[in-house]
Amino acid sequence: MKNSLILSALIFISLMLTVSPAMSQDSSQNNTHKELKAFPAAAAGMERFVISLPHKERGEENAFKVELLPGKMMMTDGVNRVRLGTRIESRPLKGWGYTYYEVTGKDVGMSTMMGVPAGTQSLQTFVSGQPLTIDYNSRLPIVIYVPKGQLVKYRIWKADETFSPANQG
Repeated sequence: MKNSLILSALIFISLMLTVSPAMSQDSSQNNTHKELKAFPAAAAGMERFVISLPHKERGEENAFKVELLPGKMMMTDGVNRVRLGTRIESRPLKGWGYTYYEVTGKDVGMSTMMGVPAGTQSLQTFVSGQPLTIDYNSRLPIVIYVPKGQLVKYRIWKADETFSPANQG
């Protein structure tokens, strides 16, 4: 039982990879995905972020998921939990059969109200809205339209190769 718990903890830890920032089209990343030209430029007041995933074979991709985190850098007190009222919604790219994503909602921080000890330093922190988990697909870019001043970060999740049986009851 103890070994099973340790193994489960190690699997959980291995599921989480580093959170990486998506790259804005205005950045220096060279997004050369041939399908990228199907996606329109960002509208006024928006930025287009693109994630190009590392190539995986079709059978391998079933074991992976991508978590998208909309957010922005904010000064926080380092004590209270802060969230944004934003979320990522999927939209169809008409005429192509592709999907793109758009960050919607208010980018105002909501916070718990715990007392902050005197002398606590403010911290510059990435504050996120509601995350969205999508299927891994290395053949297409992930395109997200984001209001200016906001960011998108992402994580790649990998499932364990073994399945555990559920107990009936």
